[in-house]
Amino acid sequence: MRLDPTAGSAGLDARDLDALRTRAQADPRAASRAAAVQFESLFMQQVVKSMRDATPRSEEGGAAGETFTGMLDAQFAKQFAGRPGGLADVLEKQLTRHLHNLPAVSPENQAAAAAAAAAATAPAKTPTAAHAPSTSALSSLKGLGEKASTFLRDMLPHAQEAERRTGVPASFILGQAALESGWGKGEMKNADGSQSFNLFGVKATSGWTGKTTNVTTTEYAGAQPVKQKAAFRSYASYADAFADYARMLAGSPRYANVVRTASTAEQFAGGMQRAGYATDPHYASKLARTINHTLALQRALG
Repeated sequence: MRLDPTAGSAGLDARDLDALRTRAQADPRAASRAAAVQFESLFMQQVVKSMRDATPRSEEGGAAGETFTGMLDAQFAKQFAGRPGGLADVLEKQLTRHLHNLPAVSPENQAAAAAAAAAATAPAKTPTAAHAPSTSALSSLKGLGEKASTFLRDMLPHAQEAERRTGVPASFILGQAALESGWGKGEMKNADGSQSFNLFGVKATSGWTGKTTNVTTTEYAGAQPVKQKAAFRSYASYADAFADYARMLAGSPRYANVVRTASTAEQFAGGMQRAGYATDPHYASKLARTINHTLALQRALG
């Protein structure tokens, strides 16, 4: 994943960088943890941004709304960074592995490091009203974070059961459900507004005898997107949706090679596209990216 160093200045601003630079000069060993946490914060910010990009949203708020949302995404990412067992722990070990032969830190440098740490943790100035996040932006961030974590927690048992039936890793299955449903927020509805529980975008083919729901979907003719109405399967529960998905993977010859050989997110995603799961020419890259983001978020959530 390519990190954008200009995104979300609320997560890593100039004061943070100056303090980290001073701390690194004064005490590299102590700074390695701070640097690892900062990197994990940037990484998680990209994960949150990708989740938001995969989630259906309105055009309300315009550029200002996008700015506020980016600021809030940075704060959301900061809450995850530095948790035990996360990416920061791995990075810190890599950084400190090369620091064993450094000389001891002088008292003067220790004092400088302490001052830098105090500067980094001091409360930031309260934003003015013109730059304060809007209530709708706050709600948007809270809704996305809670929805994503709740989606993973609630769907994990079903994905694990599907893994038992197919041999496909639960994380791959969760990633595909997240992509197809926009982390549950874009789940298709029945005509009466009730849930269809169809998280995987499975269509009602000729052999389907259960309930259906007609939904406008985007298909691709070559590279051109085309809107059309299509019949999709409607289930009684999420357990039924995951069970049907597992039957499809395990029982259909078109997916047999994917189930048998895919050992990475990229292999699974590429195999699903080649097997004709979706007509989007970029489906494999989107699915692989969402699976990797699902794994990262699972690690962050512990």
